[in-house]
Amino acid sequence: MSKPTILVVEDNPDHLELTLTTLQQHGLPHDIVVAHDGLEALEYLFCEGLFSDRNPDHQPSLVLLDLGLPKLSGLAVMQRMRDDPRTFFIPVIMLTSASEQSQAVIAFKGGLNSYVSKPLDYFVLEEKLQQLNEIWRASGLAPLSN
Repeated sequence: MSKPTILVVEDNPDHLELTLTTLQQHGLPHDIVVAHDGLEALEYLFCEGLFSDRNPDHQPSLVLLDLGLPKLSGLAVMQRMRDDPRTFFIPVIMLTSASEQSQAVIAFKGGLNSYVSKPLDYFVLEEKLQQLNEIWRASGLAPLSN
């Protein structure tokens, strides 16, 4: 059985490096897949394009999604995920800069689970994941994979 996956969608190389370093330093038992723009993220999630040979039954257990992406915004990616039953229940945590936080708050109406400010602080992320696990447990939906 393969390890659970986290999809990190980030176009800024510096922010991506910091995010990956933060996740790796804490030894998460997940494979980490990176998409560099909104279209690449959707191709991964829906097994299209470069990812057409990916197993569609192995969806990520979490998507860390930058808000300001090229080609297709983080909000548009999240909306597409929420519109499709294959990705509806995948938790999404938006990665935002301080100037984008008001947009992230608005995204809650569209199905955003949570957001964290960049650069990523692992302990804040861990707190958000614990909150999401509690929501999943209380709602009777599948919890995040560990």
